[in-house]
Amino acid sequence: MDIEIFLKQRLICVAVIERAEDAVPLTEALMAGGLQVIEVTFRTAGAAAAIKLIRQKLPTALVGAGTLLTADQVKQAIDVGAQFGVSPGLSEAVLQAAQDHRFPLFPGVITPTEVMRALELGARHLKFFPAEAAGGVNMLKSLAGPFGHTGVRFVPTGGITAANLPNYLAIPQVTAIGGSWMAERKLVADKNWAKITSLTAEAIQLISQTPVK
Repeated sequence: MDIEIFLKQRLICVAVIERAEDAVPLTEALMAGGLQVIEVTFRTAGAAAAIKLIRQKLPTALVGAGTLLTADQVKQAIDVGAQFGVSPGLSEAVLQAAQDHRFPLFPGVITPTEVMRALELGARHLKFFPAEAAGGVNMLKSLAGPFGHTGVRFVPTGGITAANLPNYLAIPQVTAIGGSWMAERKLVADKNWAKITSLTAEAIQLISQTPVK
């Protein structure tokens, strides 16, 4: 599947799902707000089951597996139906496992050296993480400068909110952002699906008012 499909809405909801049974109602709440793309992080025991449930019950959703740290996790994500993967760093083993299975993967980078190595390994769509902690928009602009002609594209994640989302999307090399504010853990734990839908709709509206560079 073309990696651009997962970036079309310019937003990926990054969700930590503690209980697999919350996966479908959470995704339904996101979709009610206009967002089809969710990244379920492999930080909990229920992550794999959550992805499998979403794929079974909501076939029009686009579901990825996040926080992939090992090649085995890449295989596990593929086995449960994940359509793309995200890693917080640049692991050659993780990237190779994804490439072997033709599995779209966004490896994480934060330095020029990491960007150069990712390009050498054939990765062009990169997660910029942790975005805000590493200098935010100014850092990403500086990083994008020397690589603008290479075709590299960034998906910044980490500390992004509705307030600073437009600043990131204004950078030409940014194709989408990853955010968790619309589905933070407490909202999911409280099953506050209406609030999740509302926050998602606000984000989608904001994105629609931010021109594509």
